[in-house]
Amino acid sequence: MKILCIGEALIDMICTDKGSSLLNGQNFLKKPGGAPTNVAAAVAALGGQVELAAKVGNDPFGKQLVQVMEDFGVSTKYMLLDDTHFTTFAFVSLMQDGERDFVFNRGADGLLSESDIEAIDLTDISIIHFGSATAFLPSPLQEAYLRLVERASMQSIFISFDPNYRHLLFKDNTVSFIKQSWNLLNHCHYFKMSDEEAILITGTENLDAAVATLLKNTNAIFTITLGKDGTLLGFHGNTCLIPSIVVNTVDTTGAGDAFVGALLYQLANYKLEQILALEINVWQKMVTNANKAGARTCEWLGAMEAFKYLNNQIFD
Repeated sequence: MKILCIGEALIDMICTDKGSSLLNGQNFLKKPGGAPTNVAAAVAALGGQVELAAKVGNDPFGKQLVQVMEDFGVSTKYMLLDDTHFTTFAFVSLMQDGERDFVFNRGADGLLSESDIEAIDLTDISIIHFGSATAFLPSPLQEAYLRLVERASMQSIFISFDPNYRHLLFKDNTVSFIKQSWNLLNHCHYFKMSDEEAILITGTENLDAAVATLLKNTNAIFTITLGKDGTLLGFHGNTCLIPSIVVNTVDTTGAGDAFVGALLYQLANYKLEQILALEINVWQKMVTNANKAGARTCEWLGAMEAFKYLNNQIFD
């Protein structure tokens, strides 16, 4: 069975001038990105069948994104080329004070529409992954998300959600982000968060309180990634901590997406009713494997480059 990822496909332009602002930066590294795009690439790298629903510009950058996905083995029949809008760009630089200088030039990614969603054949789709990031910003994509959630629920398809909060995108609209996140939390079967996202979305003061709120107010199984401290698994009222994998970290970019991709790759072997019946020890093993995928990704510079070294041989 196939996995479908939906959301942004974009180009990250990373300033390589150390400590420079975007105003003064002269040199930039072009990297394919977008959280659901990364997840799709990770699934395919592991050997899974996956499709990506996204919209990019009919320009060299959009065509590069399509080519990169095809090179990984991702089905791109739902990656649509838009003739009237450019591919979305995110420009970022790490300044001397440690703050990020960030400019988001939104283009085609936000234009994936409800009508585009209606054209997607869900017959062979067992899992749909929603990686929000830009999808909660005002755009046709926002409505397309809602429609695909509705279709997935009606057809009993497993729903996965990663909020992917970006302060630089939502700093003036956090309330809307939290509200939309809860809508997905109330529909999904599984979600993944960082500890910061869990505290933000639950409106609590610490991780323990956030976990208690999520256990009480959601029915989904969830993971909260804690970096070197491991991964917290929330499972039907219970929690456990699964150790992280120690590696020589080069770059953490894409590690969370590799984690999600690895977990979904393993879940794709089951039907929905089988997933819902899995015992906690099975989830613990899958999360351990997902930790391995995330750790492997940290050993190379750049998410897409790191995914080239992913394969299912790293699993137990």
